[in-house]
Parts: sequence; structure tokens; C-alpha cells
Amino acid sequence: MKNEAGSLQEDHGIIGSSVEMQEIIKVIEQVAPTDITVLISGESGVGKEVVAKAIHAGSHRSKRALVSVNCGAIPEGIIESELFGHERGSFTGASEQRKGYFELVDGGTIFLDEIGELPLPSQVKFLRVLENGEFLRVGSSIPRKVDVRVIAATNKDLEGEVRQGRFRADLYFRLRSVNISVPPLRHRIEDIPLFFHAFAEEIAAKNNVRFAGISDEGMEVLKHHHWPGNVRELRNVVESMLILERGKYLEADDVRKHLRGHRPIGDERNLPVHVSRNMEQAERELILRALLDIKGNLVDLRNLVAERGVTAGNNEGEVLVRHEAVEPTLSLVEMEKRMIGDALQRYHGNRRLAARALQISERTLYRKIKDYGLA
Repeated sequence: MKNEAGSLQEDHGIIGSSVEMQEIIKVIEQVAPTDITVLISGESGVGKEVVAKAIHAGSHRSKRALVSVNCGAIPEGIIESELFGHERGSFTGASEQRKGYFELVDGGTIFLDEIGELPLPSQVKFLRVLENGEFLRVGSSIPRKVDVRVIAATNKDLEGEVRQGRFRADLYFRLRSVNISVPPLRHRIEDIPLFFHAFAEEIAAKNNVRFAGISDEGMEVLKHHHWPGNVRELRNVVESMLILERGKYLEADDVRKHLRGHRPIGDERNLPVHVSRNMEQAERELILRALLDIKGNLVDLRNLVAERGVTAGNNEGEVLVRHEAVEPTLSLVEMEKRMIGDALQRYHGNRRLAARALQISERTLYRKIKDYGLA
């Protein structure tokens, strides 16, 4: 007979046998049947939404809606309208009355991801909903009541945000009634084989490709990668390997070439991403790490050319390609602009997919598009 933890994992797709994940599962079992507010914290890509879905599924609200809202993806000027609704004529473009997410999910659960991106004025109104279930539509003076359970998530250090005056202390203390901290993938490497095989089976079936397996050495490369993008990055890597290495038994070298900027755990030569830093700093560091990897490859190529010389034949005869030809000339800002432009082009202007590929929030991408004039 399956134990409750095993059943919960299977029913809700929670992957992990590590001590950390088993502790999280115990907390989910305890808080799910209640209406208590839960704050889920952890780096981007660790699976916070999976935890939120499991909490909702185990609650008495499970037959009602669970609505996920990414606070970082909604422009500051319209976020209150999105959350609380608005009255007709309350602002330019408000041609009709509209319900917000809180009204639409009445009786169910709302999952507010990237809660640390919520603007300070909106935090006041959100606190009011948490305390007494009451809110005002934009442009209305009539209080409305809703019965909604709130699950919030953040990849920021909210305590640090409070100290910096960017997050309200009263809201922070109200949110942290129960705080589930999901550790990064590099801190639970024993879960990596479980994630790998689960993703491999799913992707192989979905794309009708054969998965021949992976060597022990290949798995060791995966287990010792730093995984700055966590579970989300691992899934993308598995998908890339299965599609591009179609049907091949994966060896260590096959794995390495699909790991962008590969560096083992403990190798701190590149810029680290500190969880305690704000989201913009962390995202900039991820971009800079990728840029430094590119720059390092160019330098290696330059050195190789300098040492050996490279000749290439053409119709005019032999041409010596000198190392000056591959000298990196772009600044980091220009390289960042080019990477963002390339990502937008690759995904045909789809900003959500571009932001995911760059491992930054959609709000940061919108701002950078504006700053760089890429619209």
C-alpha cells in the first residue's frame, strides 16, 4: 500500500526523493486542508508553481478554480485593474466594467507568482484582501468581498526588500504565516536522475523519438552542473538532447555540448547568482555569465589562431586569417542588446518565450526592449 507522501508525489507530479523534498511534501500535507496563506520561496525555475498546485489540489477548494498570476509580467499601470477589476470609464480605455482575478476566482485559490514585483501602492490593497477579503475595483468606492485562498511565490529575499523599503513589512509578516523554501537543484543532486528520466519519458512520447538511455558518466556531468536555471533549465536540456541526438545513447561528451556555459558545482570562476540579491541584479548576472562564456570562446579562438595560424584557400590563393579578425569588439551592453534582439527574432516576437530563453522576467524584458529601442 502506498504511503501518503508517495501518493501525493504521484498525483501531483512532485519529483524528488531528497530529504529537502520529503520535508516539503510533509508541509504540503499539513497546510493543504486549511485556508492559511502560504509563501513559497526559491530561485527561478525550482518548481514553485508545482508546489502551489499540490496545495490547491489537497484543499477543500480543489473543485474550484486555481488561477496563476505572474505579478512580474503585468505592467505596473494596469496591475490593480488586473487583480481587482475596474469600472467603466475609470481610466482611458476602460470602455466597460471588468472583473479582476480575485472576483473571478471567488471560492477558489489564487497563486501570485513573483509577489516581490508587486508595486508598493498595490501592496496596500492586496494586504486588505488578505486581512478581511475586501477590495475596491479601480474607479469604485463600493467595497466588495471575496472568499479566496492566497498562495504567493517569490525568488527574491523579501526580508531584504523590506529593509530596502521596496516591500511592506506588514504584508511580509502577513504572507509568511507558512513559508515553504524550495532549494535549488544543485543542492539536491540526488533528484537530478529522477527529473531526467521523467522528462525524457515525457518528451520522447510527445515528440515520438526514441530514448536509448544515458551513461553513468553522462549522468555525473548532469549531477555536477551548476544549474542556474534549475529544473526549468534541466527540462530544456533534456528536450534538446533527445531531439538533436535522436535515438542516441547519451555519453558524457554528448551531455556537455548541450549544457550552456557548463561549469561544475563549486567552480566559481564566473559570476555567481546570489538569491539574496534583487531580481534585476540576478537576471543581469545570468546574462553577463552567458556573455562572458561567448567572450571566453572568442578569446580561446584568438589564442589558437595566434599560436598556429589558420589558412584558408579561395580562388585568389592562400589567405592568412590573423587573430585580429576575431578580436571581440562589442561591449557587454551591446552584447546584451544583441542577445535580446536575437531571442526576440528566434521566437518571432513572442516576449514570453524570449524571456524564458534568456532566463529573465517578462517585466525586465519589456524594460530592456524599451531601453534598447528594440520594439
